[in-house]
This record gives sequence, C-alpha cells and structure tokens, in this order.
Amino acid sequence: MNPPISGSVALTHWGVIRARGDDAAAFLHTQLTNDFSAVGPTQARLAAYCSAKGRMLASFVAWEAAPGDILLACHASVLPATLKRLSMFVLRAKCKLSDASAELPLAGLAGDAARHACDGVAVWQRRDVAGGQLIRLPDAAGVPRALLAPPALPPDTGLSLDAWRWLELQSGIPVIESATVEHFVPQMLNFELVGGVSFQKGCYPGQEIVARAQYRGTVKRRMFLFDVDAPAAAADEIFASSDPGQPAGLVANAAPRPDGRGFSVLAEVKLAALEGGSLHLRTPDGPSLARRDLPYPVPVDAGQAA
Repeated sequence: MNPPISGSVALTHWGVIRARGDDAAAFLHTQLTNDFSAVGPTQARLAAYCSAKGRMLASFVAWEAAPGDILLACHASVLPATLKRLSMFVLRAKCKLSDASAELPLAGLAGDAARHACDGVAVWQRRDVAGGQLIRLPDAAGVPRALLAPPALPPDTGLSLDAWRWLELQSGIPVIESATVEHFVPQMLNFELVGGVSFQKGCYPGQEIVARAQYRGTVKRRMFLFDVDAPAAAADEIFASSDPGQPAGLVANAAPRPDGRGFSVLAEVKLAALEGGSLHLRTPDGPSLARRDLPYPVPVDAGQAA
C-alpha cells in the first residue's frame, strides 16, 4: 500500500518555452502534433514535436497565458535543443520563442492541495489564480494533480519530487527526456490515446509517418506500465525471455515507488513480447518487470485492448 500523496513541490525537472506574437498559435499549429488553431484562454494542450521521420523530439503541456502568449512546459533536459530547433523554422512568422523557465518556474500540486485548487476546473483546462495560471492534469493512481505556473513558487508542503514523478508515470502520460529523443513515434508511447495527436489538422514535421502508422495499423510497439524491484532509468533496454538475443523495448520514464520497493517505469515494448514469457530490465537475465494497469485501454491488435 502506497502512502498518501498530497502537497506541492517545485518541478525542477521541467522548463518552459514561451511563444509570443500574433502568429504564435499559427506557428505552433504547423510544428506540433496537436491542434493549436483554436487554443483558447481556458484550454491546455498535450502535444509532441517530431522530426521529419516522425520521431518525438519533445513533449509538451501547452496553454495560452494571454492572447498571443503560449507557454510550452517540457522536460528541462530537452528544452535547449528544442528551442534552438523550433526557432530555425519561425522565419517570417510574427512569433518570438524564448526560454521562460526562470521567469515562470513550475510547481506541481497533488492530492488535497490539487483538489481544492482545481474545484470546478476540468482536466486539460486552465484558469488564472493569484499570481499565475493553474492547469488541471489527469488524475494518477486516484490522486488529483495540477500544474501551477506562478512568478514565485509556493512553499513545498509534504510532496517530494520523486512522488510527483511517480504520479506522472501512473497517469500513463510519457515525457520525452534527453535520453529518449528520437526513439519513439507518438503511437509507441500511446500519445494519440491520451489526446496528444490530432489527425484532423494540417501538416507538421513527421505528420505523414504518424498518420500512416495510425491508419495502416503498423504500430507493433506500445507503452505499458511496469514495476521492477531495482533502480531504473530512461533509455534502459528491456529484454524478453522469448527472444533474449535482442532488446524488446525501452524505458521512457522511471521513478522510485513511494513504498520504497523498487521503481515504476513507463516502457515501450514489442507487442509480440507480451504474448508469452517474461520481461527483464537491462539484460536478458536482469530484474523481472511486473505489468501494472494503465488508466486507459491500450490496443494490442485490431478490436482488442489490454
């Protein structure tokens, strides 16, 4: 049984890119996997930035702070390279990109702290609060969560960063870190299942490959949640006992379990590796992975879900 998780914590593993200007939304619409054409003052977006080959370079929680002012929260380890790459494509658009991490440090709220702050706010909605903006995130392990972007962080109260990171995993929403850049097409990380991809919008880098994977049924790898009685980290390889000669998957994110018994991981694995045998971390005879439930069904083949 995990101990209760509640309180606030500084999210030092996250950073913020600001897109400001009359063309900010239009520019992001042409670059990211989600629809930014009608982003409004009460909405938030989950989105990915992909290479031309459809591989994820970064993932974002995005929202409009003010008209013509859109904030993109991402893992701090990918922010510099992502900002540099996105800036190359602004060209004549009226949009200026900058690193706003120092100006807008992020805090996470969980448990009762999030429940009280989010009263009346639906998931993926935002509202102004004293000194900043609050974004309601999906619950994780039955725990309410919210993202707070204030000019000054609230004092940490009862919530550790490890506990917050564990909740990120339990939500089933992956975060691209520097160790996993260009390893995954969005569907490999269930990104379309959690609202991170729009298939009704126009072109963006990698769009053709992402759409082909969706409509031709070529997704043969999916992300699942596992527990393991050993330390784990992003980009750790996973091996299947049924085919130990080559890796069967890759860890996307990992965090210590609140009960102190090893780690939880979100990991992408070959669907064929789930059909029999066991999965192991780092080596064919490494620590065993125990599959846990995600908060949403995952298609494993046509018409079925796991």
